[in-house]
Amino acid sequence: MATHRLAATPNTVRWGCFDASYPPLLTIASGDTVVLECLSGGPEVMPPASSGLTVPPALAAIHAANLPRPPGHLLTGPVAVEGAEPGDMLEVKIEAIELGAEWGYCGFRPLAGTLPEDFPERVLSHIPIDRARNVCRLPWGTELPLAPFFGVMGVAPPPAYGTISTIQPREHGGNLDNKELVAGATLFLPVWARGALFSAGDGHGVQGDGEVCINALETCLTGTFTLTVHKGGGAAAPALRYPRAETPTHFITMGMNEDLDLAMKQALREMIRLITARTNLSPAEAYQFCSLAVDFRVTQTVNGEKGIHGVLRKGLLF
Repeated sequence: MATHRLAATPNTVRWGCFDASYPPLLTIASGDTVVLECLSGGPEVMPPASSGLTVPPALAAIHAANLPRPPGHLLTGPVAVEGAEPGDMLEVKIEAIELGAEWGYCGFRPLAGTLPEDFPERVLSHIPIDRARNVCRLPWGTELPLAPFFGVMGVAPPPAYGTISTIQPREHGGNLDNKELVAGATLFLPVWARGALFSAGDGHGVQGDGEVCINALETCLTGTFTLTVHKGGGAAAPALRYPRAETPTHFITMGMNEDLDLAMKQALREMIRLITARTNLSPAEAYQFCSLAVDFRVTQTVNGEKGIHGVLRKGLLF
C-alpha cells in the first residue's frame, strides 16, 4: 500500500468548517496511508517574541494568507478514499503522532468553557514542550507527560447539512476531543459523502477528560493515518450510525448532545448495540453488563454538543 503526504499550506488547510461539497485535495486507495501536517492557532494566540518561542514557518505563512476564518479549528484536508460511498464505514487507524512545535497554549475567554460565570476574564498561557522528554512545563512549574492526539478527526457530514462548524462534534466525527484516540487507536466513522473526505486538526499535547476550560494543550501535530473503507459498515461495526473507536485494550462508543444526560443515553445505547452485534447477549443482558463492567466517561463539556464515551475492556466478552 502507498503512503501519501499532505503538508499544511494556505492551499491545503481551511478554518472552521466541514462541508460535503469541498473537493478533495488528495485521493488515495482504500488501505493507503496518509501523513497530514496539522497546525494550531490563529495570530492572536501566538507567543510574543520576548518568550523565545518560535512560530512554525508553515503556520506563519497560513496567517499571512488571510484565509476566510469562521470560528473553529484549522484543519488539513479533505482526503478522499476511493470506493467510499454513503452507508459505508471508514476505518481510521492512527499509526503515529509527531509533535510539531516546541510549545502549545491553553486558555479561556469570557462566555466560554464549563464555568463562564466563575471566570469572565480572558487568560492565555504559552506552555513550553520538551519533545525529547515528551513533557510540557506549566506556568506554575508542574511538568505533565504528553499524550498527543487530534481533537478533530472527521469525514464530510451529510450533504444536506451544507457548511457546518468544526466546533460541534456530530455523527461525522469532527471535534470529538476524545483523549483515548492516541497513536495505536482506531476510529470508525460512518461515511456520508462520496470519498468520505477525511480531515484532521486541533492537535492536543495532553488533555483531561472534560477539557473543562475550553482548551487542551493546543499544539501542532503531524499524524499518520491508514484509511480503509468497509462496504456497508463491515464486520467491526455493522451498519455504523455513529463514531466508535478501538484501542489495543478497549472498545469505545460515543454520544454527543447539548444535554449531557442525552449524550450518556446515546453512548450507552451504542454500547448495547455493539455488544449485541458481537455476542449472543440480548439487549437486556447487555444493559446489565454495561452497568457491571463498562465505564462511561465525560469526554468534553465545552463544544456545545457535549460528549460521553463508554469504555469496554477487551477480553471480557469478545
